[in-house]
Amino acid sequence: MSNEFLVALVLISVFSLNSVAEAGPRYPVILVPGDGGSQLEVMLNKTTSKRSWCERTTSGYTSLWVNMEELASPMIYCFVDNMVLEYDNTTRTTRSPEGVHIRTVGFGDTASVEWLDPTWFSHEFASVSYFYPIVKDLVAAGYERNVSVRGAPFDFRKAPNEFGRYYEDLRGLIEDTYALNNQTRCVLVAHSMGNPVLLYFLNHQPRAWKDKYVHALVSLAGVWAGAVKIVRLFASGDNLGIPIISPITVRSEQRSIPSSAFLLPSDRFWRPEEVLLVTEHRNYTVGDYRALFRDLGLADAWEMRRDTQGLVRDLTPPGVRVHCLHGSGIPTDGTLVYAPGSFPDGTPAVVSDDGDGTVNTRSLEACTGWSGQQKQPVSHTVLPHVEHLAILRDPQALKYIVQVGLGQL
Repeated sequence: MSNEFLVALVLISVFSLNSVAEAGPRYPVILVPGDGGSQLEVMLNKTTSKRSWCERTTSGYTSLWVNMEELASPMIYCFVDNMVLEYDNTTRTTRSPEGVHIRTVGFGDTASVEWLDPTWFSHEFASVSYFYPIVKDLVAAGYERNVSVRGAPFDFRKAPNEFGRYYEDLRGLIEDTYALNNQTRCVLVAHSMGNPVLLYFLNHQPRAWKDKYVHALVSLAGVWAGAVKIVRLFASGDNLGIPIISPITVRSEQRSIPSSAFLLPSDRFWRPEEVLLVTEHRNYTVGDYRALFRDLGLADAWEMRRDTQGLVRDLTPPGVRVHCLHGSGIPTDGTLVYAPGSFPDGTPAVVSDDGDGTVNTRSLEACTGWSGQQKQPVSHTVLPHVEHLAILRDPQALKYIVQVGLGQL
């Protein structure tokens, strides 16, 4: 064997070892979406329908969220009728109307959280993606879909008090992903509502389990303490950012779901005297939710608030390494002012607060309170002028997530 060949072998070996050393660990990633961040499917076997043009039966499960055809008028009314939930005051849980069966799609896979519209056409436009930019960059860094990067979709209409089965599945997914990746702890990446959903989960896991299976939590635009936008949703509705949809049209569904009540502003982060909503007859603060729902004729909404307001109110530290990222410097609903005669169906004037366009800064940065309350480090990164959804494709945020996954942060 020639000396040149031996030298070449040594150089190749050294280069390979250096590459492995430089690569370091690769922590598997589990993606937990926010409100509206999971695909939903529906199967119908209704005996009646409120509207003649709405389907009463389907042969199987079909796309419900996001289905752009369903969001077009007049089909939007069918969408609302199927998405609405009914509250049971005895069990203190919600259910779909009779004959409506809704499920999430592809638990453990990334597809249903990368894109909200499952049709191939939507995949041509990155602007309508969800977790796709994050998955794309992780794959470029050596990750494999559905093996080392996985999705944990949930029915975002509900709140943690109804997530018993979901939390069992999530725990199993984390343990399975750990095993699939050579007993490597997982990085949990959550967006928006996914953060308090994960916090509730982590608060109910044993210390030893978290130490074994969880490397870190990466929080993107976490709604840790609610948002004033939710107050607007209950009053006037929200058009989901789709100009052709009237907020009033979708309001009945938004008022019926526990996640809306769960995400109302917290009385720990809004002072008792701070006014959230102004009408000609009275003002409403965080201490006036019961009165607000009474005046709106929403008795069930108040019961759902009672069920959910204490779930993560104390913001008990999660007991894992935390990386908290969010935007700032974007006008965000602070106080809603209704002109005489316009409440609740009109569009309010807005006194802006600082935030990411959806969530107020005081809620986004509430995670910083864990510094010193837990032994695990808490990092806080503010991304100026990065909007609530845009953080999912922001270059700095994407780079940060990859670095956490590769053990560089």
